Amino acid sequence: MARRRDQRHPHPRRTTRTPARRHPAPTPGRPPVTPTSRIFSSLHVGNYRLYFTGQLISMAGTWMQAVALAFLVLHLTGSGTQLGLATAIRFLPVLLLSPLGGVVADRVDKRRLIFLTQTLLGALAGLFALLIATGLIRLWSVYLLSLALGCLTAFDNPTRQSFIPEVVPREELANAVTLNSVSINFSRVLGAAAGGAIVAALGFATCFALNAASFAAVVLTLALMRTSRLNPAPPARKEPGQVRAGLRYAAGTPELLVPLVLITVIGTLAWEFQVTLPLIARETFGGDARTYGWMASMMGVGAVVGGLITAYRGNPGRARTLSTAAIGWGVAITAAAVAPTLPLALVAMLFVGYGSISFNAIAKTALQLAAAPEMRGRVMALWTLAWGGSTPIGGPIVGWIGETFGARWSLIAGGVPTILIGLAALPALRAIDRVAANSRDPGVSRPREAPETRQPG
Repeated sequence: MARRRDQRHPHPRRTTRTPARRHPAPTPGRPPVTPTSRIFSSLHVGNYRLYFTGQLISMAGTWMQAVALAFLVLHLTGSGTQLGLATAIRFLPVLLLSPLGGVVADRVDKRRLIFLTQTLLGALAGLFALLIATGLIRLWSVYLLSLALGCLTAFDNPTRQSFIPEVVPREELANAVTLNSVSINFSRVLGAAAGGAIVAALGFATCFALNAASFAAVVLTLALMRTSRLNPAPPARKEPGQVRAGLRYAAGTPELLVPLVLITVIGTLAWEFQVTLPLIARETFGGDARTYGWMASMMGVGAVVGGLITAYRGNPGRARTLSTAAIGWGVAITAAAVAPTLPLALVAMLFVGYGSISFNAIAKTALQLAAAPEMRGRVMALWTLAWGGSTPIGGPIVGWIGETFGARWSLIAGGVPTILIGLAALPALRAIDRVAANSRDPGVSRPREAPETRQPG
């Protein structure tokens, strides 16, 4: 029998297997792939390194200002409802003007528009500092300046978000979007902690003045970019009905519509931490601006860790991952709401931060990859509208809930709906995955052709 077996198989069977290569071979001029280089792969692009650095510095100042602004309103009024109203006024222009901001972003040079909006945002922060330092600040002036901040944000946010695909190649987009979120949350760690300490030690005006100075970093890094290495999207022609065209395009594209519905619900009720955390810090744990700074910093630490893990994993590929991220984030928010002591609440905020960046990065990546280039500004304007523009509705509601039923309920009002909308969206996201699996290139979202670019016939 042994001889027959040998005759049938004259070549002996291999007893060892050649180990599979886990990473692609390094290309000339590029370092070999390691876990660290995979996490930070988009930073190999020089223009994106500049953009990332400017955002990191500027957002640290923005978080300092967020701490100062929240406690300035509480200092002037002592009211959670007023804090929610002030937040709502800031984001009301985002609700009303973001679609127009997206149209403008699609029509003009995005880099130049960011120059303008960032310069004006820095000037407003300086004006805040001047009014506080001279003792002229009043609640009505806080409302007025917050309204101006919101108007600029409505044009700045969609432009900055849609500018990232022009800075990095498509294969690095998911990593770049995630690292951009990491920079925002790392800035929260630095800015929120520093902001709470500076308010307590040096006063409100210093926080606003430092934020005004931080915008110079964005302006400088934009000026240093090599424009020849940017990949600008073709500008949209100026014609009537472009806002409606963007809405129709998103509504007719399930890969855009379902994430936008999730973002709207979650952004309205859960992403109200500028209202809920000051209330939790003061009413539940008897703290002050420093307590809020600790909570925001712990959330930022969790977000940084979550962002690095998300960046290492790369593009999740499956749409239903967004549902999983929403459910996990809702559980974390609810756990933070019921934490009996401040140390346990701080631990829970780590997971809240992890969940926030996971959901946010996955959602933004899905929108960026599914949108046609000439519609990307309008699509990201809808993201801005859903994420921040819903605050004029959610902010007062959550503030009223916290003041009426207790600060913990303001977090529960965000955590439980986040779990429920994540579960409700799961069937639709699975259907999107099935469509992707049946396409010629499974797992890759292809931008749907924009209506105005379709050829007749």
